[in-house]
Amino acid sequence: MNNSVTNTARLLGAGLRALLVLTLVCGVLYPLAVTGVAQALFHNKANGSEIKVDGKVVGSSLIGQQGYSLDYFQPRPANGLGTNSVNTQYKLILSGATNRAGDNPELIKWVRETKAKVVKDNSTADYNVRPSQVPADAVTSSGSGLDPDISPSYADLQVHRVAERNRLSVAQVQKLVDEHTEGRVLGFMGEPRLNVLELNVALEELVAKG
Repeated sequence: MNNSVTNTARLLGAGLRALLVLTLVCGVLYPLAVTGVAQALFHNKANGSEIKVDGKVVGSSLIGQQGYSLDYFQPRPANGLGTNSVNTQYKLILSGATNRAGDNPELIKWVRETKAKVVKDNSTADYNVRPSQVPADAVTSSGSGLDPDISPSYADLQVHRVAERNRLSVAQVQKLVDEHTEGRVLGFMGEPRLNVLELNVALEELVAKG
């Protein structure tokens, strides 16, 4: 009986010591080490790839934003996202796709209406947009609905409107688009793209210079 109690106490003690050691190593030391390395080597990415203007965070380069006026470059649509009904103090959106099939009547209606709006919004006194010029990413949301990038085709489509509304030359705005166009990752993965938030921050800087 005494041996059984002693063995049980010994096993419990060993288990408790193992728990404390593993908690210290895995729950404290390892997270601190990983955080320290991330902050030292990848500070911006570790903090959410924040974009700052005049020292103030205006967003993340990883998450698309909605609500830009037509003075700015527009992101991809965000159809399919839910709305925050839990804490209405913050108008958050929820990540998600439309979950509509390609032949879904509602999706087809969305695409047609969005294409007509893109044509109308981006046509200016000197430049008429044709429906055939509207790229797919201008009328469809991404899988998450939070894609921060647009295609060069969609950016080019918006150049004349942005130039007219900001009293800039088309050449100035086109140069801005060209400078912010990123190529394929490693030269072969993905597609060329532009980060909308970074592009609009650069646009504001260009407008401020006059």
